[in-house]
Amino acid sequence: MVRVAVCGAHLSGLPLNSQLTQRGARLIGAVRSAPEYRFYALAGGPPLRPGMVRVAEGGGRVDMEIWELPARHFGSFVAGIPAPLGIGKVKLEDGSQVCGFICESGGLAGAEDITALGSWRAWLASRT
Repeated sequence: MVRVAVCGAHLSGLPLNSQLTQRGARLIGAVRSAPEYRFYALAGGPPLRPGMVRVAEGGGRVDMEIWELPARHFGSFVAGIPAPLGIGKVKLEDGSQVCGFICESGGLAGAEDITALGSWRAWLASRT
């Protein structure tokens, strides 16, 4: 099993969550990132997607979910992730690290900084 942290469209009940559940993933629980990330609503879509970029200073915490995915399906899951997103190591609030979504800084053109909200669900709710 591989643990994967998600922070956007793969969260429970959101449009891309089936990419996890169809691969037999199960929800472990809610966590927060270490306060080392800027969080953005990326341009484009659908679906709307966020990006987390690790920064040396001025970061915030981001609400996330940890999912446990069978290792045999991890490669197909990662292969379906479009640029500028990818999977890397994400530092959690407790200091541990887990595989999770990260964003290349070059993909932030037209993105909205939503770090202050700290949550993809909060940003989605602010749009209605």
